[in-house]
Amino acid sequence: MFKDSSSCFISLILGLVITLSSVTPEVEARAFFVFGDSLVDNGNNNYLVTTARADAPPYGVDYPTHRATGRFSNGLNIPDLISQAIGSEPTLPYLSPELRGEKLLVGANFASAGIGILNDTGIQFLNIIRIGRQLQYFQQYQQRVSALIGSEQAQRLVNQALVLVTLGGNDFVNNYYLVPFSARSRQFALPDYVVYLISEYRKILVRVYELGARRVLVTGTGPLGCVPAERAMRSRNGECAAELQRAAALFNPQLVQMLMELNREIGSDVFIAANAFDANMDFVTNPQAYGFVTSQVACCGQGRFNGIGLCTIASNLCPNREIFAFWDPFHPTERANRIIVSSIVTGSTKYMNPMNLSTIMALDSMV
Repeated sequence: MFKDSSSCFISLILGLVITLSSVTPEVEARAFFVFGDSLVDNGNNNYLVTTARADAPPYGVDYPTHRATGRFSNGLNIPDLISQAIGSEPTLPYLSPELRGEKLLVGANFASAGIGILNDTGIQFLNIIRIGRQLQYFQQYQQRVSALIGSEQAQRLVNQALVLVTLGGNDFVNNYYLVPFSARSRQFALPDYVVYLISEYRKILVRVYELGARRVLVTGTGPLGCVPAERAMRSRNGECAAELQRAAALFNPQLVQMLMELNREIGSDVFIAANAFDANMDFVTNPQAYGFVTSQVACCGQGRFNGIGLCTIASNLCPNREIFAFWDPFHPTERANRIIVSSIVTGSTKYMNPMNLSTIMALDSMV
């Protein structure tokens, strides 16, 4: 009896796979939307008057075109690699004039380097697209797509899309810890600041849901104290900066808890927590195991650990980006990004809660 029912089930699954594969050519790859900061900005800041930009060499030195695109990377960034994983072309920056017509159906990248959860984060960068404006652009995007394919189809495209949200790091690095005795550090002790950030982040994510998102990857912060910039400024012997590590250790568990609470309220696994901290710490603490020579020193920069100032044409530049975990004082290399995205796609529940991206794709393909 068990054997017969299991063979029937296998036949059913095989039939489903064959049916799915036969209709695949008519089905568009799912749309992908990106919100957040420089870890995921594909070039929106190129179109703004801001100092937070990556549109000049040596940025993009390993990008397919070998040109700087506005990505804070030597090559591909996290959204590019997620696009590859879901079988889609890379998302264009929302401000790009190329984002029109059929290109809109791929999705869009609304991210802007320098922003945070809070509106006062990154004020030193002048004109950047704060998260409230990114969400306004998402509404505008939906109106543009409705004009193209009708409101019902546009709604379906958004509901079935994958969404990535990456926020929080700048609220520490470019706000609370930006200068000694910053306004926010005088207003809040660190644990209270984290509680405040999480409450503000919750409002943002509720809005993302209200705007139609139904599969949302939310990354926690990486090991903020281990980036070359913070090691250069704050460490005595090159160790990770303890206070920033403490900030990440407070923020990330509370973020996961908030996401799980939102899912319980909604009654569905809309929000997926991506553990960027451990995904980074794996290669930060043991770079050799991942084929890196160093996770202390940036490939591009100057001063101690190449962690001081900006990555420019005048900076030190390593000849082989494959053996560096960090590209510039704050951002991973393409190769490090691949390790992070691998944990998003196939990682265990240590990295992805409640499930990884390949599981999401398998589940959503059966709906």
